[in-house]
This record gives sequence, C-alpha cells and structure tokens, in this order.
Amino acid sequence: MTSGKDPNRPSILGGPTVILVNPQLGENIGACARAMLNCGLTDLRLVKPRDGWPNEKAQAAASGADLVLDNARLYETTAEAVADLQMVFATTVRTRGMIQRFVTPREAAKEMRAGYSAGSTVGVLFGPERSGLVNDDLTLAGTLITVPLNPSFASLNLAQAVLLIGYEWFQTGEEIPAERVLHTGQTRLATKGELVNLFEHLEEALDRTGFFTTPEKRPSMVRTLRNALERMEMTEQEVRTFHGVIASLAGKRKDQL
Repeated sequence: MTSGKDPNRPSILGGPTVILVNPQLGENIGACARAMLNCGLTDLRLVKPRDGWPNEKAQAAASGADLVLDNARLYETTAEAVADLQMVFATTVRTRGMIQRFVTPREAAKEMRAGYSAGSTVGVLFGPERSGLVNDDLTLAGTLITVPLNPSFASLNLAQAVLLIGYEWFQTGEEIPAERVLHTGQTRLATKGELVNLFEHLEEALDRTGFFTTPEKRPSMVRTLRNALERMEMTEQEVRTFHGVIASLAGKRKDQL
C-alpha cells in the first residue's frame, strides 16, 4: 500500500474530540494521532500520559500527523478533559456491573454525527492500554461503546480502537438520524462540566442529610446516581432546574432540624 499522502488533494476535517486517558507509550499516542487524521479527526486531548508530554516517540509514530500532535491538549483529570463537551461516549469491553447504555461503534457514529451536525460538542474516551477506563471515568459518559468481536479474542490496541471509531464516524458523512432530538426551544444539551457540578451539588446535599449511611458503599451509590442522571441527557435548563430543586429540598431539611 502506498503512503496515501497527497497534499494536493482536499482534506476533510472535523468531528468528535478524542480523549486518551492515562496513555502509556508515546508510540501509541503517535499511532492514535495517525489513525485520527486518517479519519479527519484533529482534536486530541491527553489525560496524564505516563511518559510525559511532548514525546519524541509519539512524533515519530505519527508518520506526519503533526496537525493532531501539535495541537494536542494536556489535562490532569478526565473530568477536566470533558468539561466543555455535551455528548461523551466511552469505549469499554466490560460492563463492570454498571447500568449504562451500550451501542456498537456504527450506532455511536450515527449518534455522534447527529449531535455534531446539530451543534453539540462531542467526544470519545479511550482508556489506558492495559486496564481500560475506570468506573469513575465511565460515569462521565452518557453512552458506552463496545465492539462486537470474537468473544475469545476481542482485544484491540489503542490505535486500532481509535481507528475503528474514527472510520465509522467518517463513513456516516452527512447522515443525520431524523429521530434523535438534541435541542428543544432556546436551551441546549448540558456540558459535562455542568453535569459534574450538578452531581457534586447533589452528593454534597445527600452527605449533609445522612443519605450515605454506609461509607464503604458510597462510591458505588454515587456512580449509580451519576449513571441515572447521565442517561437523561439533560439540557442546560434542566440542570439549572435540578440545582434549584436540590437547594429547595436542602433548605427545607435545614429548617426542620
């Protein structure tokens, strides 16, 4: 196969943000950047890469995808990396006992295209090469992507996973599923930063009222609550309304004490 590089041909750029959480090897980051540019994706975000950033090995492995690497952004936490995004998908091969919505890469790509075309900010989370995403990262996503492969050998390397999702995205073109409603009235989908702020407000109120009676169960209960709220796909107006509800209920409780 030839290199496939031709600067005289037009570029088709734009699409969801790719977030690599705790990637390990620079070579893998570079290979992901190459896979991204193959599919016209240019927005790369890195959460605490193990071998630091920038990374010379990433540059070499990118095979000319400098546009992606040169503009890559670095974050300390996954929550910070997705704070401005409204639709977040996460790749995983295990359910880990969590109640969340699962789709295939093809279905995810159609939903991403619908959101992106409607003006929403979209991102896809990819976990570390060996362990994948932890539960707390998965709760930041409204939908999980799982790839239907050979059950006895479904392992993908990081760049393969990015290329697979990117390819399905690229194939959707301008296809927009008419049945998916993303905006109503003058509001918009809430960003992940706004949702996390709501989660923390609710959890703080529940802490004050003694809801979490068993400390060791608190993390799993928090994830259950966050997953339930994520599945609602709340708008910015709905988030503000929920803040008001929490404040009102917390105020009444305080008056009763």
